[in-house]
Amino acid sequence: MIIIPARLHSTRFSQKMLTDILGYPMVVRTALMANEVDVAVVATDSEVIADVCKSYGIQTVLTDSRHSSGTDRCAEAARKMGLDADEIVINMQGDEPFLESEILKKLQDMMHTSDAFMGTCIRSISSTQAQDPNIVKVVLDAEDRALYFSRALIPFDREGFANTSYYGHLGIYAFRNQNLQQFCTMPKSPLEEIEKLEQLRALWNQKTIQTLLVETQSIGIDTPEDKERAIALFQSKGM
Repeated sequence: MIIIPARLHSTRFSQKMLTDILGYPMVVRTALMANEVDVAVVATDSEVIADVCKSYGIQTVLTDSRHSSGTDRCAEAARKMGLDADEIVINMQGDEPFLESEILKKLQDMMHTSDAFMGTCIRSISSTQAQDPNIVKVVLDAEDRALYFSRALIPFDREGFANTSYYGHLGIYAFRNQNLQQFCTMPKSPLEEIEKLEQLRALWNQKTIQTLLVETQSIGIDTPEDKERAIALFQSKGM
């Protein structure tokens, strides 16, 4: 099951979930891609988004408008749908209309064999990209489990090694439903509040996050400028 949380209002990009992406509303294009891998459901607090999705044959679940995170919205949707405790649930952001479907499949496959509390995807980034606080970085242990996520530059290359590896986080999470529900009952950690990264809640509570290294050219769309850049990139590649 792939659940796509979608709010109508966005601070940096008004009604971005409904903005046109090459002929489709963004959340619809995202859901159509996700449906190539598994059943995709849009969890939203907006009747407008729900109606638009339904017109394209996308399943929807109406959720509470007071949720502070997309993960909370996914958890409510999973409860309303009565998903089994062991069902693998992928929380996919609705502003990733160009994410490659094979990435979702690989993450889903990993979670079927992993005993981690949750899973997520990462990509290699350059040292220049690692300086950008809008790109979330992650450092790993020997088994590719996350040690920490930060908007700051991590690891800090004190000696200036030429071969330092940097990894950027992709905002996709996978849980067994029982772990998703547990995650949403955990109190927020101080680190989560400081960095504004909800995955730090799991690490604070000593839960394991297994990462999956992938290659992607997807661009998450947070602003109108991101939209134009993403469309230009994928049109140039004949997507």
